[in-house]
Amino acid sequence: MTHIYCIEDDSAILTALQYTLTQEGYQVQTATTVRQGQTLIEQSAPDLVLLDVTLPDGSGYDLCRWMREDSRLKLIPIIFLTACDDEVNIVMGLDLGADDYITKPFRVRELLSRINSVLRRMGRSSKESVLRFQDLTINTIAARVFRGSEEIFLTGMEYRLLLTLATHHNQVLTRDQLFEAIWDLGGEYVNDNTLTVYIKRLREKLEKDPAQPQLIKTVRGLGYKMGD
Repeated sequence: MTHIYCIEDDSAILTALQYTLTQEGYQVQTATTVRQGQTLIEQSAPDLVLLDVTLPDGSGYDLCRWMREDSRLKLIPIIFLTACDDEVNIVMGLDLGADDYITKPFRVRELLSRINSVLRRMGRSSKESVLRFQDLTINTIAARVFRGSEEIFLTGMEYRLLLTLATHHNQVLTRDQLFEAIWDLGGEYVNDNTLTVYIKRLREKLEKDPAQPQLIKTVRGLGYKMGD
């Protein structure tokens, strides 16, 4: 069962979130402060966090930053709940490592769609919990990657990119498709060289010979793919 933590200080919103998500089959736990949220996450890591920006004892940004600086927690998806749709605040949250945001008031179906999209992108709703390519193993439940018996540590963005390619085995994905899969807003907050940089980093970490890649292949004029 997928575990979602809701960290929100508005009791009405929190109650509605808990009821709706439980009805959808999620296991839900709640907190109303940054400190309570930290305690909850330290006790047991969730599959996704819904995080209010403004909390009584601090900012949701602080909690997001704390999670992204912890190697055990940095890949847990975060969706910000915010009453402010100002671009500066949105960009700040995304730059800190949030996976998406939704502004209040929001429609229930929209929120569920966002949650499903993020979980799918991170592989946490995939029926296949383990993906294998040559000597590479991707455990989508634990969000861990191994080459043989050696664990390969990836950043959140590197992992999302790898997972997108892996879950589209033998399919050529264009740059636009990869941008759309990794950044929910179509990539408008990154420059066009970013994808090339992340492909290069992945190859350096995963390929036996990054100059002759066998896992992540370039299909000239089209994009990239994993597979034959």
